Order: sequence, then C-alpha cells, then structure tokens
Amino acid sequence: MSSKRCLIVLFGGRSAEHNVSCVSARHVIEAADPELYEVIPVGIDKSGDWHLAKKAIEELKTNELKEKLEPTGPAWNPIIELQKLGSEKNLVVFPLLHGPLGEDGTIQGLLEVVDVPYIGSGVLGSALAMDKIATKEILTHHNIPQALYRSVHSKLFEDLDGEGMESMLYELFNELGPIVFVKPANLGSSIGVSRANDHDSLKKALEKAFAYDEWVIVEEAIEGREIELSVLGDLVPQVSPPGEIKPMGDFYDYAEKYQNDSAELIDEPDIEANLVVNLQQISARVFLALRCSGMARVDFFLHPERGPILNEVNTIPGFTPISMYPRLWQKAGLSYSDLVDRLADIAIERFSRKRRNTAI
Repeated sequence: MSSKRCLIVLFGGRSAEHNVSCVSARHVIEAADPELYEVIPVGIDKSGDWHLAKKAIEELKTNELKEKLEPTGPAWNPIIELQKLGSEKNLVVFPLLHGPLGEDGTIQGLLEVVDVPYIGSGVLGSALAMDKIATKEILTHHNIPQALYRSVHSKLFEDLDGEGMESMLYELFNELGPIVFVKPANLGSSIGVSRANDHDSLKKALEKAFAYDEWVIVEEAIEGREIELSVLGDLVPQVSPPGEIKPMGDFYDYAEKYQNDSAELIDEPDIEANLVVNLQQISARVFLALRCSGMARVDFFLHPERGPILNEVNTIPGFTPISMYPRLWQKAGLSYSDLVDRLADIAIERFSRKRRNTAI
C-alpha cells in the first residue's frame, strides 16, 4: 500500500447549502499537497446522485480550477468504490457537505458502515450539533450560557386557526422579547433565517423557515458583538484565538457570508485576555459535550452585561477564502494546507483508536 494518502473530498449534496460546499471543496483540493495526497473529488448533485468529478481532477492538474466545483462526471457508487479504495489505499474521506444529508450524521453513518476513516465529527456529534434544538437542550444540561428560545413544529403551526395563531405569536414575543430570530432547526449558512419584531413579520418568518425544515427555533435577539472561535482536535481539543464578525445588515446572512464579502472580519478583535480564555474554555466544553471531533466553529454573542452567549456550533464550517474557520488557524500559525493535514491525521488516529477499542 502506498504511503501517499488518498483523499476523497465529498462535495455538493442535496441541501440548500449545496453551492457553499462546492466552493469550499475547490479550495481544499487545491490546498492538499500533491506530494502527500492523491486527491479524488466526488460530487453529489442536487438529486442525490454521486459522480467522480473528472473535470475537477483535470483542472487541478493544470492549475485551472474554477471558483466552484461541479458535481458532474461518471456515476460513482459510494459503497463499492469506498470499500475498494479503503482496501487498496491509505484512504481518508473529507465530507465537505454542509447542512442536511451531509453535516447531520447521515453521510457519517455511511462512512462508518463502509469502515473508512473520515474527517470531522462522528454520527452522534454531527447529528447533535446540526439540530439547533438538540444542541440547546444538551448544552443547557452543561450550563452553557445561551439565548432564550422556543421550538415550534410545522404541524402545530399549520393546525392553528386565526385566534390560535395570534395567541402563539403573542406568547413567543412575551417569552422571548420584542425582537426575535427565526431559524430552521437543521440548516446553516443563515439560510431560512429571519428577524421579526411584530406579529406579521414573525408569521412570515415562520413560514419561510418551515420551507426548509419541519422544526423551527425562535430565539430572543441578543445585542452584542459576534465572536467566533475555531476548534481543532478530538479528545483534547485546541481552540484558536477569537475572531469577530461585523455585519453590515441586521445580521450575518447568507449573502454577506458567501456572496458580497461586505461584512468586516476581524482576525484580532479587541477582547480582554481573561475573556479570551473564558471563550476558549467554553468552546472546548461545547465541543466535548456535543461529542464533536476533528473540527468545529463555535459562535458567540458577546453581550455587554451577560457576557458570552453561545449562538451556534458548526461541525463542517465553511472553507472558502473568506471563511473564519481556516482564517483563525492561519492567524494562529497553521496554514491552510497544514490544517488539512492535521484534520486528516486526527481522522486516522480516531479511526485506529476505535478499531482497537471495538470488539468485532
């Protein structure tokens, strides 16, 4: 078996975050050292069909990669191909699939079944961190400071009549405050997220979020700085120094994250040293409580009176040039390509440990 690693980069997927994944994957395959890795990009189109992205392979060889990979090419059977490559090569899989059917434990389950090492959290950690409601319930038990919230199911929303609807909207504002944010429970990149400050806007926000998920979370609006930290590791995670996001709009939405680059990303925000340590400690606790592995980006609001308040946890954060996760590690001295190497090392170490500790 060759000492060179075979790195399969999975991208695309069926979720609303498909395009983000295609951009992230482009930069990962470019960063992988060709002396160390045989890179195989595998795309999943929006219908769920798998393809060997031969065009991307050719573009990589000629240094002519497009800004976004296309999940097209010959059909690729994941069960057959992964088992074959796993037996023949020093294989590791990088599932760069954001959102449902990629970041939620489903792909991770497939990779467990075919018994190959992969980058990122396992089935449980991925599922817990993907579901914003489950995340909050777990972290409440661990005394992690969070925004007030309520969960709403689409069936309840659909079954309410006019008077019942008004009553529910009143209760949400009464419990959570005059301004709320509405989010699909199982989606990222701020897709389907809305801000509401009256009954009409809240009803519309719920309708928008239910277009993406049957469970929706409604949270109090937190006034404060938006702070993000990158976590790397497994049983003993490392945490980067914090970065800060200053959005131009009401909140850091999809367009500012991936399209117009209008938000200000600050690599070295002005935060007191003891508060930085506190943020890092909370991030590590969150990472371990949710059974994360490999990588995660932990997002906070820094309230002037209440201090750090957890916003969200992303187990497959964006890897685009303007994404905060790789930027923070680069600022800490870990280059993009070295970050890919470290993630692959962690994946293989965890795979080997699980094999040693699991009776067959």
